Amino acid sequence: MKVLLPTSLELTLDADGVEPVLYDPSLPVPAEHEDAEVLVVWGNPDDQLRDAAARLQSVRLVQTLAAGPDAVVAAGFVDAAHIASGRSLHDRPVTEHALALVLAAARQLHTLVRAQLGHRWASELGGMQPEKNPDVFTTLRDANVLIWGFGGIARTLAPLLTALGANVTGVATSAREDSGFRVIAVDDIESELPTADVLLMILPSVASTRHALSAERIALMSKHAWLVNVGRGSTVDEDALIDALAARRIGGAALDVTSVEPLPPSSRLWDLPNAIITPHAAGGRPLGASALISENIAAIAAGSAPRNLVER
Repeated sequence: MKVLLPTSLELTLDADGVEPVLYDPSLPVPAEHEDAEVLVVWGNPDDQLRDAAARLQSVRLVQTLAAGPDAVVAAGFVDAAHIASGRSLHDRPVTEHALALVLAAARQLHTLVRAQLGHRWASELGGMQPEKNPDVFTTLRDANVLIWGFGGIARTLAPLLTALGANVTGVATSAREDSGFRVIAVDDIESELPTADVLLMILPSVASTRHALSAERIALMSKHAWLVNVGRGSTVDEDALIDALAARRIGGAALDVTSVEPLPPSSRLWDLPNAIITPHAAGGRPLGASALISENIAAIAAGSAPRNLVER
């Protein structure tokens, strides 16, 4: 079984009957490898994926190492190909980044960095401070945190937030208890938004999640609440968010993802004092990728469905 492995990541396969072939994900797949049965995707631009989808007619498994498979799905691979995501590979890296953004917001590191660049001692944020300011998000102690998109990343992150004193509630398609946390149905989110100190979004980019955080839902958030988005930029009505930030109708936003990436220099987000921007940096480190690829190759060889199978 010929397996195309991207040169963008060092991978070692533990699977029988495999012919691993390295390819440059920034270039078209060489013609002599159009017969590949497995394509591993990591860092491939959209045009390269579309070209691969048109030419790899024998592919049986397209394994993306990204948590979100939207780019691979959109490329148009043959119906016979299984598409599998790298969902589980990013639980710990994204958790670290999401926690860093939440704490940066609480400790107002964005304001402190600006003060440092201006050689200003931000005395208003130093020295004696109130234990909790009801008008400003300053601590995770007794904070209400909504995690919208309660999957593997949320299950890793939620206990850390709880350890720092937060009250964590999940939001998903349907209500349930998950890993000891209350998860509400997305249809009930409006009742929780007014009391949330932090709304943390980890949603994928699919048709049903486009602008899931709409202008109407942003209007329900409290004046001190922060949005943290480590999912996909398309899930937020960015224009409505910018208006809310500029008018100080919410406390702030820490965004690792935006509707257009890279974020254009002309975007108003860059200059908003209550916005933290990171360059889609939460993931980027697929932990356990080789093991997942090997497992899914074995599954395909045995006629079984791969792990993290994406429904199309």
